[in-house]
Amino acid sequence: MSSVLGFRDPVADAIGLLRPRTVIGPSLRAAGEWALRFDTFLHVRIGGLVRGTCWLILDGHEPVLLREGDTFMLGNPPPYVLASTLDASPRPAAPVWAGAQDGFVRIGSESEEDLYLCVGHIAFDDRNAALLTDLLPPLVIVRVGDPHGGRLAQLIDLLATEVGVAAAGGPLVQNHLAQILLVHMLRAHASQTDRPTGWLGALNEDGIGAALRAVHADVAHPWNLKELAEISHMSRSAFAHSFKNHVGVPPLEYLIQWRMSLARDALARDALSISELARATGYLSESAFSTAFRRVVGSSPAQFRNQARQPPRSAANGS
Repeated sequence: MSSVLGFRDPVADAIGLLRPRTVIGPSLRAAGEWALRFDTFLHVRIGGLVRGTCWLILDGHEPVLLREGDTFMLGNPPPYVLASTLDASPRPAAPVWAGAQDGFVRIGSESEEDLYLCVGHIAFDDRNAALLTDLLPPLVIVRVGDPHGGRLAQLIDLLATEVGVAAAGGPLVQNHLAQILLVHMLRAHASQTDRPTGWLGALNEDGIGAALRAVHADVAHPWNLKELAEISHMSRSAFAHSFKNHVGVPPLEYLIQWRMSLARDALARDALSISELARATGYLSESAFSTAFRRVVGSSPAQFRNQARQPPRSAANGS
């Protein structure tokens, strides 16, 4: 039944469930002294310096000087400032951003521009956004000289080129480049972190990664600790300890959480009946599936599906 829900590997599956929606730009070209304050926002923003330097000042964190080729990722961040110098007085970014033309915001004289910053915002389906946002710090910096830095700088250059030309298929290319950037930023973050949690923990861990890939390849299988430990070539106790260390939860709890993430997505899309979904996620009966779903999600599958069918409140109010 695994093909019903289209499982592949932990990273691809998780990002697929997130249903990423990408908005690229506008990019910033600036000269002279300037500073822009951005309000808090949901999910992820990715950016990189194509040319020049600037300060990134995130509330509650030390200011960071970004240099040409550096890439950054913000996860559900608090308000932050981008500035030419630490002394510059920030102004609200929203009205400046609203004045963008041809995909660019320009500050100062065009002939003296010394900064080119390319940014994108990636939003996710709210029902499963926590799959990623709960695992990310507010700020990830990848320097151009880091092991992943050169590849990320090349992707930012490609993205900046696409933003700067009105070529056929441009939005499609931008969207795909942004998602590739996201994956490479996640890889870079996992390599910077001693103990990445959740499915990020599989990125740099062969044994645990093998078990996670097996679970994702056949989520309907009645997995037990012994089978997963054998796949990872570990004893049961060593596997259970290592899995929780890297992923953040015990192996069978991860399996239940992943099954329920898939179930939420399928119910929201009305892709399967509840009995079909129970079988596809490894439950022998609809009642067993419903009990597990209620424990994890807090409502019955039928209640969740009916709620997901309701139009968003903002749409209902016409706002």
